[in-house]
Amino acid sequence: MLLGAHVDATDPLAEGKVRDADLVQFFLGDPQDWKKPPPRPDADVLRTSDLPIYVHAPYVVNLASPNNRIRIPSRKILADQATAAARIGARALIVHGGHVGAGSDPAAGIENWRKTFERFDPPLPILIENTAGGEHAMARRLEAIARLWAALDRWVRAGKVGFCLDTCHAHAGGEALVGLTERALSVTGRIDLVHANDSKDGFGSGRDRHENFGAGRIDPDALVAVVAAANAPVVCETPGGVDGQAADIAFLRGRLPAG
Repeated sequence: MLLGAHVDATDPLAEGKVRDADLVQFFLGDPQDWKKPPPRPDADVLRTSDLPIYVHAPYVVNLASPNNRIRIPSRKILADQATAAARIGARALIVHGGHVGAGSDPAAGIENWRKTFERFDPPLPILIENTAGGEHAMARRLEAIARLWAALDRWVRAGKVGFCLDTCHAHAGGEALVGLTERALSVTGRIDLVHANDSKDGFGSGRDRHENFGAGRIDPDALVAVVAAANAPVVCETPGGVDGQAADIAFLRGRLPAG
C-alpha cells in the first residue's frame, strides 16, 4: 500500500523524500484561485519520476453550482487543471463534489456534473472527493454520493471518474468510520485514493479541519481500519509539515497489515 502526503508544490519530489513518502499530492497553483496553472519547468522530471503524483484541484471549483458565474469557470479550470496534471504524469486529479444553494434542487447539481463530462473528456481520471459540510452538498453523505454515482455511471465504468475517500470529511460529515469502507464501496464500487486525516472537530460537525493521527477526535483504530479495508493509495493531508506528516506516514506503516 502506497503511503504519502500532500506537500508544497515547489519541489514535491524532495518534499516526498524527506517524509519517506511513497507518493505525493500537491496543488498546481493557489487553491483559492481561478487562474490557469502556469507551466512547470520540472514537468519532464515529474513525468519520468518513479514517485507517483496526484494533483488536487483548487477549492473554488464547484461543478454542481446552478450559478453560471461559478459553474462555467469551474468547468474551464477543471479542464485546465486536468491538462496540466496529465502533462506532469499525474495519476489522477482530485476535486470536491461541490454543492447547490439552499433554494436549489440537488438534482440540478447532479445534472450539472453529468453535463460536465458530456462536454469534457479528461486526459486522466477525475477523482470526486467526499466533503465535510453543507446540507446541499453533492458528496457529503453516502446517499447523496449514490445519486451522483448513478448519474455518472458511464464515466465511472470507463475509468474516467473515480472516488477519493477522506476520513476527516466523512467523520465531520456524519458518516461513522466503522464499516465506512464497505458502505462506500457498495455505493461507488471503487476507492481510488484515501485522504487519511484525523479531525479537530466532533462527529457530524460539518467542519473541515484536519489533525494528526491520535491528536484529534477520530479513533485511531477506526481510521487505520478504513485505510486497510480500502486497499488504495493513501495521502496524509495532516498538519505539522515534514515532522507531522512523516510521523503520520510512519504511524500507518506500523499499524497496517504487512503486504
